[in-house]
Amino acid sequence: MSTYDPNTDPDLLKRIEDGLDSIRPYLIADGGEVRLLRVTADMVVQLELMGTCGTCPMSTMTLRAGIEQALRHAIPQISGVEAV
Repeated sequence: MSTYDPNTDPDLLKRIEDGLDSIRPYLIADGGEVRLLRVTADMVVQLELMGTCGTCPMSTMTLRAGIEQALRHAIPQISGVEAV
């Protein structure tokens, strides 16, 4: 029995990257960056926060209010976003 692996869905991955691209300029302006690591089977997008975003005390707010909102707007089936 085969199960759906979101990491092998090129359309989904492109939509996630497009969503990230919409917020990247703001991250880069503050010396940060974000990288998609994987999408879990229950549609949680796992990201790596890099640069100043990795150590910023506001990174949780950036993740929830910025990145997660942008991705949920672009891909409604996403259940959440987490930094790993």
